[in-house]
Amino acid sequence: MKTMKLSLVIPVYNEEATLPPLFDAIHTALTPAYDPWEVIFVDDGSTDSSLEILRGLAAREPEHVRVIVYRRNFGQTAAIAGGLDNSRGEIIVLLDADFQNDPADIPLLLDTLDGGYDVVSGWRKSRKDNAFTRTLPSVLANALISAVTGVHLHDYGCTLKAYRRSALEGFRLYGEMHRFIPVFASSIGARITEIPVRHHPRRFGKTKYGLDRTLKVILDLMTAKFLLSYSHKPMRLFGGVGLGLIMGGSAVLLYLFIRRFAGVPVLGSPLFQLAIMVLILGAQSILMGLMAELLARTYHESQRKLTYTVRETIPPRLADDARARP
Repeated sequence: MKTMKLSLVIPVYNEEATLPPLFDAIHTALTPAYDPWEVIFVDDGSTDSSLEILRGLAAREPEHVRVIVYRRNFGQTAAIAGGLDNSRGEIIVLLDADFQNDPADIPLLLDTLDGGYDVVSGWRKSRKDNAFTRTLPSVLANALISAVTGVHLHDYGCTLKAYRRSALEGFRLYGEMHRFIPVFASSIGARITEIPVRHHPRRFGKTKYGLDRTLKVILDLMTAKFLLSYSHKPMRLFGGVGLGLIMGGSAVLLYLFIRRFAGVPVLGSPLFQLAIMVLILGAQSILMGLMAELLARTYHESQRKLTYTVRETIPPRLADDARARP
């Protein structure tokens, strides 16, 4: 069996009308230039005839099509994670099943990846969605994510992205974190670029997203920022907050002490109670930071997880020697 070069991961939820033309477009775009390749469709609890269509595609094209069937709908992130776990290619492309992204753009992503990058992100520069409910919230969310994470992309929401497998190692996907894959990849040193891709109006079915998605993005962004910046050093967050509270409480107490010389009682002031409460909260925050530090060390040491990633070793045999040691 030839070594698998390319895996496409496509989450599917009630997209019966788009699946046949989508696969035909993928087949046209990839054959024969990128053989061998595979498409992993992850049926995320579809309630229409999507699964039956996928079974037919797998029977017709067994060398190219694999189907993962979930027991119920777990969400897009879980579908992508399952596809990644079952993929075999050294290059992985993510693609939505709604056919709004064009599979004909995949060779462009792969050619760009060959330019020395680990991640190539698609940018729907001329987006064909509702401007108020989809495009405008997306622009604001992308600007916010770029500012907070420091990884500047125009279109985090575009699923069409190409990855080297090495850029997807070292982290797991939970919740709704799939849109932050480039951010996590950047945290382990991946080289990232972005290129414009085509975007088509939805021809079949209906969108699964609305304005409520923006709130979810903000909450997920808070989680991602914490994991990226403080998962290895939580004391810097909790300790920083704690020291800030203690300094604030101490400043209020000093103000009350100075005011005492003017004959104003200290104990009767509500500021005194506020200062004591702030001091207690500061001490608790520092203690939480110490506990988080213990948990972080337990997490890494119990699973032997490294706090660094290696791109290569020179000469390469040194890596083999290291793996061979007991």
